[in-house]
Parts: sequence; structure tokens; C-alpha cells
Amino acid sequence: MKRIEDLLQQSASLHRHLCPRQVLGVRMGMLAGRLLQLDLPQEGKRLLTISETDGCAVDGISVATHCWVGHRTLRIEDFGKIAATFVDTESGQALRIVPRRGIRERASSFAPEGHNRWERQLLGYQRMPDDELLRSEEVLLTVSLEAIISRAGVRSECGLCGEEVLNERWSVIGGEVRCRACAGDGYYRLKVSSEVPDRPCLTES
Repeated sequence: MKRIEDLLQQSASLHRHLCPRQVLGVRMGMLAGRLLQLDLPQEGKRLLTISETDGCAVDGISVATHCWVGHRTLRIEDFGKIAATFVDTESGQALRIVPRRGIRERASSFAPEGHNRWERQLLGYQRMPDDELLRSEEVLLTVSLEAIISRAGVRSECGLCGEEVLNERWSVIGGEVRCRACAGDGYYRLKVSSEVPDRPCLTES
């Protein structure tokens, strides 16, 4: 594991500044490596991270672990929590790590020289012992690793919209492949115009 100073510098370069949540992300990733006995930041794809928020903390997690969306080793399940589950894909062991309650207040005692609360958090989170800053617990995934990771090169085409779907992220309805949107699990609805054909399952009624 790289030194925390080096990891924070990398995170700040990505984010264009350093903030307390980035520090938390770095500390979470470092703790995951120690508890899972993995050499992080990783070179391969053994560690899978599922983050429960987007934003600043994820930059810190990614720098500390080398789990990235583009490598398919980082997933975002947006519960609005600074929390992440770190999964050793070889052993199947999964650890969920979260900040402990009250760390904003306790950070002040580790950084009394901070000029304001934000600065005391920024410095205090770097100095607090793991067991005072973070809580970890072993968890079981509700979806299998095989389903999350899928298989290389697996793709299909939605029988309704015709768009390609990767990584087995489809349903079969009435014997026909449906993408998540056409199966009723979309995050958008198609705005009908003269240039776009009407698709009843996707459009506003």
C-alpha cells in the first residue's frame, strides 16, 4: 500500500482539490486492503468495490484501490451514504466499511490547529486511528458475484428498441430479450417527436 500522503496527492490531482470526504475514501480503501490482505492499489481486477454514493469519497476510494468504473471493478449503488463494500472476488469475502458516528466532532481533538471545522476534519481524518474513524463488518451480497461481473463478450439485442445490451443486463419476457428500460425499469422516458418512433413502454402517456 502506498503512503497516505501519496494517495491523497493523487486524489487531489483528480479532484482539483483535497476535501475531508476524499480522505475518508482513501482511508476506507486502505483499511479494506489491510483487512482483506490484498496489495493495494491493485494491478489487476481481484478487488471489486461497491460504493453507496458518488462524489468526493469515490475519488479517494479509487485512488487507494485502483477500482474504476471503466475497469468494471467499481459499481455505484447510490444510497446516499459514505459507505462501500469491498469484495475479494477470489475468496468471496466482502467487507462493508463506513465512517463511525460522531467523527466530525472527534476530528477536532486530532487537529486542534485547524482554523475551522472543515480544516479540522481534513487533518483529523488523516490522523485518527482506524478503529476510531471507521467501522467494518463482513457482509453477504444479495446478488451473486457471477451476476455482477457477468462474462466477457456476452451481449444481446433488445427485441423492442433494438439497442445492444452488454453484461447480461437484460430480461427475457415472453421469450424475447428486453433491455431494462423496455422491461419497465428505466430511469428515463422517451420524449416523442416527429423524428423518433413511438415506443409505448418508454414514452409519456
